[in-house]
Amino acid sequence: MRSEELIALAEQYGAHNYAPLPVVLARGDNATVWDVEGHAYTDFLSGYSALNFGHSNPRFLAAAREQLNLLTLSSRAFYNDQFGPFCHELCSLFGYETALVMNSGAEAVETALKAARRWALDVKQIPDGEAEIIVMDNNFSGRTISLISFSTSADYRRGFGPLTPGFKIVPFGDVAALSSAITAKTCAVMFEPIQGEGGVILPPIGYMRAIREITRRENVLLIADEIQTGLGRTGALLCCDHENIKADIVILGKSLGGGIVPISAILAGREIMNVFNPGSHGSTFGGNPFACAIAREVIRFIQQTRPHERAAVLGKQVLTQLQALKSKHVTAVRGQGLMIGIDIDPRSGSGKDFCKKLMHSGILCKDTRAQTLRLAPPLTIPESQLFSGIETVLNILQAP
Repeated sequence: MRSEELIALAEQYGAHNYAPLPVVLARGDNATVWDVEGHAYTDFLSGYSALNFGHSNPRFLAAAREQLNLLTLSSRAFYNDQFGPFCHELCSLFGYETALVMNSGAEAVETALKAARRWALDVKQIPDGEAEIIVMDNNFSGRTISLISFSTSADYRRGFGPLTPGFKIVPFGDVAALSSAITAKTCAVMFEPIQGEGGVILPPIGYMRAIREITRRENVLLIADEIQTGLGRTGALLCCDHENIKADIVILGKSLGGGIVPISAILAGREIMNVFNPGSHGSTFGGNPFACAIAREVIRFIQQTRPHERAAVLGKQVLTQLQALKSKHVTAVRGQGLMIGIDIDPRSGSGKDFCKKLMHSGILCKDTRAQTLRLAPPLTIPESQLFSGIETVLNILQAP
């Protein structure tokens, strides 16, 4: 079927909860994808970092094929031979004692919130139902009822009330505001080290270290949502590593599944994780052997190829080129590693307008917050393809 026919079917029978660019993809290999007509594009979105290690990574496909012939699902009603080794390897990679494995990123965030609330009751002895969790404005953690309840985007919240109470919102990057918001009922502070969906917003230097010190002093858990920023995207294994801090709970997802399956997890110390007892939390597919086998190969891939180090080097080169750009269309460029945001002047059009221009020139990326282009190619992209793509971006942005 042609692209037009496939788009028409999607629009007729699918819910309109996305507004995709008019391209229908059928195949992918590392940083290149092809539409149904055979036109090639360079992927500068990477599935919102779910494809950090490229499309159809042969190592992950081999792990998937091997596990497909053995066991794909058992549920956590039984042990399986992939779950325990995966948890051990994941905890060892990041230096944590325990893992709780789920599927989507939103599920992992919900898991972290539940852990913090029960820790508030069992450990900090905040009365049940009175614990508060501090979050940052301009955040994005997912679209469940509880997660949109602390969003500051009206589009995410409209019509979905009543919303979940128990959250307090402070400005991202403002240490003083965070410190003053903490009360005796505060059990946790949750933040994204870089706000990806919020426009690739970086905090001030020293911010993460400061909030780590505050939360430790006040006996408040620090939760780092590293779903987009983790696993090498920003030039470090975790974005928190840039300031040498360790959150009490770290949330992982997206590229943990190698671009093949959804798998997510929270990592924490045993004191925190022990608040869960059998029946208090779970998922039929969470920790399934198929996803765990693929994620174990992802861990080996990271250990052996160290893609975060490559992202750090290439990211600096790309940022240098983009920040030197003189364009009437661009008001700001920022980023870390291969996670880059370009703000478009509203007088020149919207971010989506420029995404369409780039699409017609063979580059696929996505806008956010209306005016920001996000560039996040696979960390495995060949250098020649990366810089050829950046040259295309520069040409589009320099056009009259």
